[in-house]
Amino acid sequence: MFALYNKHATGVKDDVLSGLTVALALVPEAVAFAFVAGVHPLVGLYAAFMVGLITSLIGGRPGMISGATGSMAVVMVALVAQHGVEYLFATVVLTGVLQIIFGVLRFGKFIRMVPYPVMLGFVNGLAIVIFLAQLPQFQVNHVWMQGNDLYLMLALVVGTMAIMYFLPKLTTVIPAGLVAIVALSCVVIFGGFDTKTVGDIADIGGNLPSFHIPDLPINFETLWIVLPYAFILAGVGLIESLLTMSVIDEMTHTRGQGNRVSIGQGTANVVSGFFGSMGGCAMIGQSMINISSGGLRNLSGIAASLFLLSFILFTNELIEMIPVAVLVGIMFMVVIGTFEWGSFNLINKMPREDLFVGILVTVVTVFTDLAMAVIIGVIATALMFAWKQAKHIHAVITQENETKVYTIQGPLFFASIHPFNQLFDVEKDPQHIIISFAQSRVADHSAIEAIDALAEKYKKAGKNLQIRHLSKECRQLLKKAGSLVKVNIQEDPDYHVADDRLAK
Repeated sequence: MFALYNKHATGVKDDVLSGLTVALALVPEAVAFAFVAGVHPLVGLYAAFMVGLITSLIGGRPGMISGATGSMAVVMVALVAQHGVEYLFATVVLTGVLQIIFGVLRFGKFIRMVPYPVMLGFVNGLAIVIFLAQLPQFQVNHVWMQGNDLYLMLALVVGTMAIMYFLPKLTTVIPAGLVAIVALSCVVIFGGFDTKTVGDIADIGGNLPSFHIPDLPINFETLWIVLPYAFILAGVGLIESLLTMSVIDEMTHTRGQGNRVSIGQGTANVVSGFFGSMGGCAMIGQSMINISSGGLRNLSGIAASLFLLSFILFTNELIEMIPVAVLVGIMFMVVIGTFEWGSFNLINKMPREDLFVGILVTVVTVFTDLAMAVIIGVIATALMFAWKQAKHIHAVITQENETKVYTIQGPLFFASIHPFNQLFDVEKDPQHIIISFAQSRVADHSAIEAIDALAEKYKKAGKNLQIRHLSKECRQLLKKAGSLVKVNIQEDPDYHVADDRLAK
């Protein structure tokens, strides 16, 4: 019994201390993303509090931290600039509704279909994005630091990274990130060093968020404005959240629930929109800090949110004294932990097409956004898979008396049409030809058109063609070759064809 109590107490302590570390790191991130979106810093801080709390309470993946994110902020900036912050709040509400629908329809399982090279590119791309997001902290009024200011900043960053690297080798009783924040903040404060602090970025003091219905006209024109942004934000948020969930699954050897995460994120965004915040989704950087600090349960996310709220309400003056360099050092350690360094060892081991997809997703993530990167990666993977499958089509040629028999092997679809046509020599073939699809499958409209076109060639050449072993749907779709198909109910296959004429 005592062993069970000690294990539970240790878990609670780890979650609470990890939550405190995460909350301290959330402050500059939330403020920065609010600036990106063009809204007041409190709008970002409220989002970090509410989204983190609600997802951890009702739908979060244990150990995953949610809040205001850069990937969603870059989508919001145009909406805020053109229409104002009230339209943003309405869009966040609609975004949440769409995410809830996604989860209720149980679409979360499709994240398991994202190929490994896309996941690899996603992780490496986000690591680079997190790294690049820290570089503006080395500037003052958009001018790079020089001299003693730069040296002090670098010393604090390196000191933070050293504490986070070496301290866990000695003890894990207290999260290394928290030790770095407290220790180096004391060095700066009591040593009289002059360096950029959280207070130089923004005043984080405020009140409790209050209920607020977006102040805008309720009509179709408003819906037409917010709906496109809501779809994009819902997609970006779900992709980042579900991919972050998959990364944590791999790290902890557990399995998250994608549909529950979707519903939790959606609920959090609906509430956020009605309480004057910019909404958000899962944060891979903060989640990595949490997991590495021992926060493996939902309590860590709850604790982080409540600590953040207490910073806003009561201890904002203390938090504003934390050197930004310390938080940058923590994020640099997150970059090191997030980047898949083992991917360099796979360069000579992975198929070239997988390597290309991984690099492509990384580059697109850095220069555009996560949703676009994942979509492009999945499409590229699918096209390369189709290209490889297209090479598998061939024909086994046999002779039945004076009849030449082509037995097609492999799938016939849009990508394999060209090699399929090259299998036949219409001019040199004998008078009687049989094409058997018993070992093949006709997949789409392009394949049907190819069979029709081939039948037309044999007809113009004055030769007798017979087609065997096509499914019922194939026979139904054929226009020119339909009369040439020999039906064998017992042997003919039964499968569906991807064709719009059968989808009405």
